Amino acid sequence: MGKNESSLLHEKLKTYFGFDSFKGNQEAVIRNVLAGRDTFVLMPTGGGKSLCYQLPALMMEGVAIVISPLIALMKNQVDAMRMFSADSGIAHFLNSSLNKTAVNQVRTDVLAGKTKLLYFAPESLTKEDNVAFLRKIKISFYAIDEAHCISEWGHDFRPEYRRIRPIINDIGAAPLIALTATATPKVQLDIQKNLGMSDAAVFRSSFNRPNLYYEIRPKHDADREIIRFIKQNTGKSGIIYCLSRKKVEELAELLTANGIRAHAYHAGMDAATRAANQDDFLMERVEVIVATIAFGMGIDKPDVRYVIHYDIPKSLEGYYQETGRAGRDGGEGYCLTFYSYKDIQKLEKFMQGKPVAEQEIGRLLLQETVSYAESSMCRRKTLLHYFGEEYPEENCGSCDNCRHPKPAIDAKASLKMALEALREIGDKFKSDYLIHVLTGKTTALVKSYGHNKSKWFGAGEDHDARYWGAVLRQGLILGLIDKNIENYGLLSINKKGEQYIALPTPVMITLDHDYDEEEKEAEAVAPMGRGGVADEELFAMLKDLRKRVARQQGLPPFVIFQDPSLEDMSIQYPITIGELQNITGVGAGKARRFGAEFVKLIKAYVEEKEIVRPQDMVVKAVANKSGIKIFIIQAIDRKMDFEDIARTKNLDFDELLSEIEGIVNSGTKLDISYYIKEFMDEEKMEDIYLYFKEEAESDSLDAAVGELGSDYTEEEIRLVRIKFICEQGN
Repeated sequence: MGKNESSLLHEKLKTYFGFDSFKGNQEAVIRNVLAGRDTFVLMPTGGGKSLCYQLPALMMEGVAIVISPLIALMKNQVDAMRMFSADSGIAHFLNSSLNKTAVNQVRTDVLAGKTKLLYFAPESLTKEDNVAFLRKIKISFYAIDEAHCISEWGHDFRPEYRRIRPIINDIGAAPLIALTATATPKVQLDIQKNLGMSDAAVFRSSFNRPNLYYEIRPKHDADREIIRFIKQNTGKSGIIYCLSRKKVEELAELLTANGIRAHAYHAGMDAATRAANQDDFLMERVEVIVATIAFGMGIDKPDVRYVIHYDIPKSLEGYYQETGRAGRDGGEGYCLTFYSYKDIQKLEKFMQGKPVAEQEIGRLLLQETVSYAESSMCRRKTLLHYFGEEYPEENCGSCDNCRHPKPAIDAKASLKMALEALREIGDKFKSDYLIHVLTGKTTALVKSYGHNKSKWFGAGEDHDARYWGAVLRQGLILGLIDKNIENYGLLSINKKGEQYIALPTPVMITLDHDYDEEEKEAEAVAPMGRGGVADEELFAMLKDLRKRVARQQGLPPFVIFQDPSLEDMSIQYPITIGELQNITGVGAGKARRFGAEFVKLIKAYVEEKEIVRPQDMVVKAVANKSGIKIFIIQAIDRKMDFEDIARTKNLDFDELLSEIEGIVNSGTKLDISYYIKEFMDEEKMEDIYLYFKEEAESDSLDAAVGELGSDYTEEEIRLVRIKFICEQGN
């Protein structure tokens, strides 16, 4: 394209869209489309994909057919196009939301030559009368937006996308432009094959979003952590993604109860409410949308400042696309994800009813997500590698793993061992199989291939599977191991890997996170999870006060307040009885009975140290959450059998005891003697009761089991401990 053509392009860009210059690959893509060649565009969210087909459509003869998966998206784009033109007929969509009159109006405009862009959902495109109509008009080109929907390996597979090519053949040939904001090499290949555009020019923008900060936390007390995070970012817009509609509604309600302007959004709501909630978010009448993944496709809000994943997404494509809705204007974007392996197991359960091939794909995509979450390697490096892009920096400075690196260890010998073992077993296995061989784990599959007799079987048993996972991930990132694209997940050693075996060099790896361990530790230590650190000095003063009060009352200290409650006081600094009631494990009864001296001490401490109290951190529970508690209190008043209470509320016995412990530790008095009499003999009950009254230093269950011996079950000890706290402390 000569200088004149280039200046003409810039002139049209200015005239139609008001921009002075193109972004990234846009100009090269548009020239390719104008030249009538097939074009494949990989461009991250916010990179300006739509312009790549909108501008050429306005400049070329005929009508561009745009295929897009979402009705809301089409409407947005058509409205936006009409803003740029004096004639509202310039862009139209044909889908199931239009009545007959509207459809006729669209067809009249198209036949009159007014329309340059005509949007279709793939389902509407296949309708016979639409095919017949499109045969009559000159088509400039076909644009397939969100093209990853074609691939079963993409995160949003739509079977009807598979039928696009045959329909195009039926209507009549014209050049194709396929666009997607997320595609691994595997998905890219799949799209090109399915659309019959293997010779297309491929334009790939970098998938790196330098302004986004990626963090993954163990899923401990996530509700409180989210409220804390939002309150620290007041006035900024954010999206929170949950997997289930139920959780979306619960969380939106909890945020609202805590003074945060939040709305829910999911596919089960009626369209009018959904649209209204989306508008409120766009117009900043609310600051947070809690949503299932139905929300956000084509949402052009440039200043979303954070995206929180309450549940880990099903694939890294999904994760990339959803986190990509933060900071589209280039400003700050914080991407926070809560991770627990339990959620992965839940997602695997959801897959069970699906066809086997689909389950297999789903599991592999999940494994990639697990690998990303648990890895302590730079998040950016891992993510970009997944999308076939190399990130040369060692430290991106903008993810949790780079900001808080784990100590690195040299894994040169291990990597060499893994490569040699891989070379021997061949290229028919996935990483977990190779790890089983190295760690010496005899599975049915390992036996059937005879690799339990290989010299590599158990050669790496000094290390666990987590360690070997980190080693293999490093081998993939360094390009020494290939992951087969056609047979997804099968590993093989490549030429570079062979060279490494011949001449190994030092390779530093960091061990993976064990979030489930971190979660357990957090639960054991503090009610706040990792968000707040207790004020050590105040904590010590509160413990002294508790000892003094306990002596005066002739009670063990833990009956007054338990450690997690004191810990929470030394984070929240409650200075009134009302505030004290919001502390973990302190209810109205306990606050009234023992609270006065504690709030007096805290108030004096706060004034002396001039402490700014984080009062916005007190999480108010939603009223209906207390429904179970109220039911239990009333049921015990009526002397209802515990098994019946548990069954009615769909709890197991252990969960019921935890609920009752929560109620009594907060200071509510319950009389459970009627149940204990039936459950155990009196002598046993007295032994346990005396232990707590005279010997116990804390309310620890493990200590009680150790002291009392194996004649007493955990349930018996817990029941008597409840009775003891009720009678002595409440």
